[in-house]
Amino acid sequence: VDFIEVANIKEIPENQSKIIEHNGKQIAIFNINRNFYAISNVCLHRGGPIGEGFVNEFNVTCPLHGWQYDLKTGQCNTTPGAKLETYELKIEEDKILISA
Repeated sequence: VDFIEVANIKEIPENQSKIIEHNGKQIAIFNINRNFYAISNVCLHRGGPIGEGFVNEFNVTCPLHGWQYDLKTGQCNTTPGAKLETYELKIEEDKILISA
């Protein structure tokens, strides 16, 4: 698997997120207690911006209508069977790399 640099860890403060575009997709990268997660930024309900949502531990709640997703798996906790795409990340020095 090839990885490409998409951000620097210094750009995403702890317990915050950054929205990037990768291969034509909007992706939200979260820094949760210095662990990084990448998930689709588009809520399955009405396309809300997941990267602007409220984070509680490893769950993010869409700011529009409250759908909640697991950051590790993309599984929707609000609607069983719904799942956001997640992306493999790795950190090299201060660089955040995402699977190409």
